[in-house]
Amino acid sequence: MILNHIWGLYTDPKKEWHTIEKRHESLMYSMVHIITIALIPAICSYYAAAHIGWTIGVGDPIKLTQASAMTMSVGMYFGLIFGVIGLAFLIQWMAKTFDAKPDFTQSLELAAYTATPLLMVGVTALFPVLWFVALAGLAALCYSVYLLYSGVPIMMNIPEEKGFIYSSSVVTCGLVLLVSLMAFSAIMLGMGFGSEYIS
Repeated sequence: MILNHIWGLYTDPKKEWHTIEKRHESLMYSMVHIITIALIPAICSYYAAAHIGWTIGVGDPIKLTQASAMTMSVGMYFGLIFGVIGLAFLIQWMAKTFDAKPDFTQSLELAAYTATPLLMVGVTALFPVLWFVALAGLAALCYSVYLLYSGVPIMMNIPEEKGFIYSSSVVTCGLVLLVSLMAFSAIMLGMGFGSEYIS
């Protein structure tokens, strides 16, 4: 089953990380996990933007045309997949510094399962009120960081002290990657890939 580790990551993360580390699923398995989970924020955001409308503050909800919402959702979907794969490359690249020698599949497993709460929280877009989605996103980010800190020593087979520094480095690089994706999105919007609103 594609989503068989999700429940364990929420109920007993360390035990589940040990299970993931022992099984070492295939690269295809990790990719299927990512492309499946990334559908949640993409589909929910499309529906919210095109059919419900976002409530930013006081005033009427803001809606996009279906075509515009679809374009943004598809872009978001591929951006999320690219972000998780990019994080896996960073995890593998930085491993040499911390005397770890993971293969790309291990790095992708760590990135995929660490990003899972951030992707699953996309379901909150079905209640498209900005403060609510922002708070839920912040909670998911905190839990993803916790998963990373608990998973790195287990998945990379390194001591917890090194794992803490390694995880901190990955978080820093992940934030740089996130800002880069946001900057790319802003550039694309500035080049005419903007949104069409429904009045």
